[in-house]
Amino acid sequence: MKNNIKVERAIKGLTQEDLAKKVSVSRQTINAMEANKYVPSTVLALKIAKLFGKPVETIFFLDKND
Repeated sequence: MKNNIKVERAIKGLTQEDLAKKVSVSRQTINAMEANKYVPSTVLALKIAKLFGKPVETIFFLDKND
């Protein structure tokens, strides 16, 4: 699964640490998600989408290999 977290973070002017605190995870978790090395739980994906004010499927999406 791919994501647009880094882009959305930049639009909101948030650091990885800022986003991590807002959704109650570590900065390393945000980093791993941005690098497509970690697939978040449904709850975490929904928290992130809500924070950005966008539907979850615009933040997280499947690529052709999924």
